[in-house]
Amino acid sequence: MSVPDTHAGQPRKAAMAAWIGSALEYYDFFIYGSAAALIFPEVFFDESDPATATLLSLATFGVAYAARPVGALFLGHYGDRVGRKKIMVFTLILMGISTFLIGCLPTRDQVGTLAPVLLVLCRVLQGISAAGEQASANSMTLEHAPPHRRGFFTSFTLSGTQGGQLLATLVFIPIAALPEKQLMSWGWRVPFWMSVAVAVVGYVIRRKLDETPAFEQQAATEGVVRLPLAVLLREHWADVLRVIGGALVASVSTIFTVWALSYATSDSVGMDKSSMLWVGALANLVALGAIPLWATLSDRIGRRPVFLAGAAGSAVTMFLYLWAISTGSYPLTLLLGVVAFGVVYSAANGVWPSFYGEMFSTRVRLSGMAIGTQIGFAVAGFAVTFAAQIAGPDGDDWSAVALFTAALCVPPVVAALSARETAKVPTEQLGERTVGQAAQPAKVTA
Repeated sequence: MSVPDTHAGQPRKAAMAAWIGSALEYYDFFIYGSAAALIFPEVFFDESDPATATLLSLATFGVAYAARPVGALFLGHYGDRVGRKKIMVFTLILMGISTFLIGCLPTRDQVGTLAPVLLVLCRVLQGISAAGEQASANSMTLEHAPPHRRGFFTSFTLSGTQGGQLLATLVFIPIAALPEKQLMSWGWRVPFWMSVAVAVVGYVIRRKLDETPAFEQQAATEGVVRLPLAVLLREHWADVLRVIGGALVASVSTIFTVWALSYATSDSVGMDKSSMLWVGALANLVALGAIPLWATLSDRIGRRPVFLAGAAGSAVTMFLYLWAISTGSYPLTLLLGVVAFGVVYSAANGVWPSFYGEMFSTRVRLSGMAIGTQIGFAVAGFAVTFAAQIAGPDGDDWSAVALFTAALCVPPVVAALSARETAKVPTEQLGERTVGQAAQPAKVTA
């Protein structure tokens, strides 16, 4: 019996729910990145030392990534026990609440050092939410998708992420254009307050989605795994390591989104804030079209070659993008930003949801994706902080940052080269090893 046929129309509904939910969720996540680069150094930290304030602000961006592995352990476990849908709803609500609270926080001038402490606490909640968001949405779309189009349907999660990043950037463009006094007093809070609408819309959409037939069949036949983590580490430890290595490619996104923005608008380069936000907006707009195209190509030629092209190509194009910023040429920066992030990086970004998800069986898929990606993403999140240090006391050593970013693209290449090609493997056979192993199921509970 074909999995998609048991839930008619659900592949499209799952893809749309993943797209909209991820867009709304990552709108919350990325407005923090823009604020950390442009606003928070002055609002929450000691503005008498701008370099240190910027470094500390960018470090709070990475705090959420440090919290992600912890959230992945918890949410991955329950996602493989109670289902994908419940985790998708929970993560969206948690993200909406924590983001709204950031917009309500007092500043350093009002409450002193308590202000950055509260900021970090809210950022941790954002990280826990994001830890389960993509893994649950990816598992939902993959398990609903027709076997020959898994790449295309799972790519909607990442298209949604780019959509959320685009929305966050577009919201910040008029905010950044406000007079300095209004921007620093109340203007920066508005995008965070808008997360209330984010949570409500996302909740309505995801509540109407069916649980996946693959998970339902697993629960009805063998039963759900009692301890998904134990099974994952026993049977899929090598795949978890591959996903961790592959997930480091996300460093390209964080360097592009946060560090490059901070560098371009610094005194050493002096580009306009709104103009640089438009670079990100246009790059994400191109990515919205490129991601499903790359994913469709992976359904035809395989996941590995497309992912490899994106990871290796990003090492080169990000070097060119940071060089373009250093020249102060806005047209060149715009062109290379669109090429690097909108086109080349989208190859890896659009394929990894299916590439990683197909490494695992249904019973541990959410745990495997959540834990593997979030450990890798934790490194990627702090890549911004490392970049700020590598860039030197004046923050203008862009070539060192470019080499650092290229180095972080090496593990994803190695991970892809060592992985199996799974594009043509039937959905019910994904994650299987040998016949002997398949005949020895882990302890389960109905």
